[in-house]
Amino acid sequence: MLANTKRAMAITARLNRLTFNDAEEIRAVFSELIGKKVDDSFLLIPPFYTADGDEIRVGRNVFVNQNCTFYGLGGLDIADDVMIGPNVSIITSGHPIEPSQRRAFVIAKPIAIERNVWIAAGATIIGGVTVGENSVVAASSIVTKDVPPNTFVGGNPAQVIRSIGD
Repeated sequence: MLANTKRAMAITARLNRLTFNDAEEIRAVFSELIGKKVDDSFLLIPPFYTADGDEIRVGRNVFVNQNCTFYGLGGLDIADDVMIGPNVSIITSGHPIEPSQRRAFVIAKPIAIERNVWIAAGATIIGGVTVGENSVVAASSIVTKDVPPNTFVGGNPAQVIRSIGD
């Protein structure tokens, strides 16, 4: 795991030297980070932070704004047409609550961001969560449980505010 973290940090450092104008190179470096080619429609604005990349999967037409953090140790799936605002943290791993166990190991749970989701600025998504298709996560929200499809959630912890319809 430490070798993967060092590798990911080196690749992330290269990524963060790029600018918005380097979209093609950003895609190439991000593809190297996650171990598979991202679609030409993928757009990320650095800086971007991660301690790993092997467990991150990204669909087509995904936009990741600046200063985001993805910890994908538990598995992170981002479907097609997802928009992620600036300063979003998607964290699949954590530590036990019990003081005697905190430094003993890491708990990792997957996160799934389904198709056509918008995660607004400053939101945090915690491991073990699925954000349902077409949903919106309000700015600065903390998502600790599943978000049903076609809903708008917000707050800390995030709660359903209303349904979304076309």
